Amino acid sequence: MEFDFKRYHIRSINAADGKERAAINQELKDLYNSLTEEQQDEFNRQLQHFLSKEVGRIKSDYESVSGLDRAN
Repeated sequence: MEFDFKRYHIRSINAADGKERAAINQELKDLYNSLTEEQQDEFNRQLQHFLSKEVGRIKSDYESVSGLDRAN
């Protein structure tokens, strides 16, 4: 089973406010709670992979633009 964390992530980024973001987070919690223990393990593995990849991407983006405001 593949979980589409990117879809939730994008929806959360585009949420109008904290209330909408909380509702999206609740959807994920409800999904997790509906899974078997084996599926929860897979969910956690895939979530960890997604988060690691996103943090790496953000770090790379930050590093690529962090020097733009400095004089050469």
